[in-house]
This record gives sequence, structure tokens and C-alpha cells, in this order.
Amino acid sequence: MKRRIFDPEHSAFQQTFKRFVDKEIAPYYLEWEGKKEIPREFYLNMGRHGYLCPWLPTEFGGSNADFLYCAIILEELARAQCSGFLMGVHNDIVSHYLYSYTNDEQKKRWLPKCASGEIILAIAMTEPECGSDLAAIKTTAIRDGDDYMLNGRKIFISNGTIADLVVVAAKTDTAADPHKGGVSLIAVERGTKGFEVTRKLDKMGTHIQDTAELVFEDCRVPAVNLIGKEGRGFLYLMEKLQQERLVIAVSSQAWSESLLEMTIQYAKTRKQFGRPISKFQVHQHKLAEIATEIQGCRAFVDALIQAHMEGEEIVKETCMAKHWATDLLKRTADYGVQLHGGYGYMSEYPICRAYVDCRVWSIFGGTNEIMKEIISKRMDL
Repeated sequence: MKRRIFDPEHSAFQQTFKRFVDKEIAPYYLEWEGKKEIPREFYLNMGRHGYLCPWLPTEFGGSNADFLYCAIILEELARAQCSGFLMGVHNDIVSHYLYSYTNDEQKKRWLPKCASGEIILAIAMTEPECGSDLAAIKTTAIRDGDDYMLNGRKIFISNGTIADLVVVAAKTDTAADPHKGGVSLIAVERGTKGFEVTRKLDKMGTHIQDTAELVFEDCRVPAVNLIGKEGRGFLYLMEKLQQERLVIAVSSQAWSESLLEMTIQYAKTRKQFGRPISKFQVHQHKLAEIATEIQGCRAFVDALIQAHMEGEEIVKETCMAKHWATDLLKRTADYGVQLHGGYGYMSEYPICRAYVDCRVWSIFGGTNEIMKEIISKRMDL
């Protein structure tokens, strides 16, 4: 079906970026995955081609593109089985905090380098003792003259080892209600004394994406690195979660479509008992069920992309899309492995790598259990 949200410019951009992925990313993906890190030159290459933060105004190095261009980038990476690295963290999540809440001096200092790839971004919210409950963070940033003294630990930080700028959520008022004014966002630059990447974490999947534990010990950060207003950090985080969860849904949806296509092609060629396994009714019906759900989820995600670009408040709906699309992705990958048989268990096959890579998608951005909590609270039950 033709996607009605696309115009000719979007379609042309999709084809251009697909060629970039085929030439500049896909041939090197397994090599980068083996090294468990994306080379910094890749970010610079993305920047040179205008694929980093394309939504930024031209004065900051962007193209003033709408969100659909960012969605296309996410989708083409997923279709090429390159979703193991989380480009959305830099492009569609952290950079938006910087643009939305910083002052003019901070924008000029950071944003052009985010668009060029000279600055790689990360955000540090999760802590060892709190996951989706952001109000329970213990990291503190106490004002000391012209600085903040930052102390605490953060874990599961994507881009943690290669980031040049980390936006850290910390309590600036330990006595205040975190929901109303106790939490602030502070940008910490690579090399700041007292800021240490203690370890790169060894994960089940997404090996190409570095994920780290960060420690801040008497880390003195200039007060001019405060993002927005002190005490508004929790509100800022909540305001941006709508887009973060939509980004996850967009990637998951395109990935499911790709895995279904991959599985169907394999099922047509793999023979059992003298005929392709795609001819067995049990598999035909299951694939039909998955295809139907994927088609329905596509319509929902596309509608949310359009609504988001029009500025609608769709928090409940993006939570629905996030848990639906990521659970669907896991089921699609699981059945893909099943139909590949023993080969599906071999890491040389893309379906195997997808199976382990996609498992985390229902966890980050708020677990799917939390998504259902948010949905139910907005249903006036």
C-alpha cells in the first residue's frame, strides 16, 4: 500500500538515504559489531551528508526538515538490519533537549557540532537502583558557587563510551518533590574531572551500540551547563518522552516488516518433505496473522507520525504504539527463527542477530508494563 504521509520529497529522500545505507553502513556493520563500537568517522560521515539532526534550523547546521525525514532514517536502518545501533538517541532524543531548553549561547556552542558529528550525544537517566521510575534517582548536583558538584552513578547509557556531551538527570534539591522541582538536567562534557566511564557493558545483543556505566564523583560542572531552568528537569523529561516512544515504535514497525519479508523469502526456499515450508498451512496461517497485525500497526504508527508533526498531544497513543510495535517485533523475530530451523539459531544469519537485538526494545524508553500503566491512567478507569 502507498503510504499517504509521504510526498515526493520524502520519497526521494528515502531512496537517497537507502543508497547511503547500502554503500556506507551495511557493508561494514558486522565489522563494527565485532568491535562493539561505531567508529567516530561514521558520525562525521553522516554529518557531511546531512543525516544528523536534519530537523535543526539551517542556522545550526540542519535542514529544517520535518519529523518524517527522521522517521525515514530510522526505518531504512531497520530495513537494512542495522537497528542494533541507536541513531535515534543522538538524532531524535538528546538533541531535542538541547534545542528546546537551552539558551542562545548553549545552542550556538553545541548544536552545530551535533549536526556535523563532532559532538556525539547521550542522556543519563537510569541508575542501578531505579529503572523506569525516574523520580527515584539518587544522583545529586549541588550548587557550589559558579558550579554544580555532581555525584552519582548512571547505568545502561547508550553512546556512553563515545559521547562528547552527556545530559545528566540529577537532583538539585534533595528535599523537593522530584515531580515538582527537585530534578534538573545538566550537560557534562567529555574530559570533565570527576566524570568517568567505568565500564562498557557486555549485553545479550545490540553489540554494535556501546552501552556504559557512568560515575560522577565530586564532578564539578559549570553552572552555565544547566539545561533550561533548575528544578524543571522532570517536566522536561516527561515532555520529550512522547517523541522518544514514537521513535522506538517507528523503528520497531519497520524492523518487523523487514523480518517478515526475510522469513517469507526463506520459507519459500527451505524444503521439508519435498516441498517449501511456505506451502504448509500451519505456517501460512501464522504468517498471515503476523502480516495482518503488522499492517494494522503500520496504519497506527503512520497516523501517530502525522499527529506528532501537527503538534498533537498523543502521550497515551505513543505508549500504545511503543508496547504494541515492540511486542510485535519480538513475536515476528521469534517466529522467523522458528521457520529458519537450526539455521535461525546461528549468529551468521540476520534473523538470529535480530532476535537477540530486538529483545531490549520492550524495555528501554520505559518498559512495556509502564506503558500499560500510563495508558490505563489516561483511560479514566
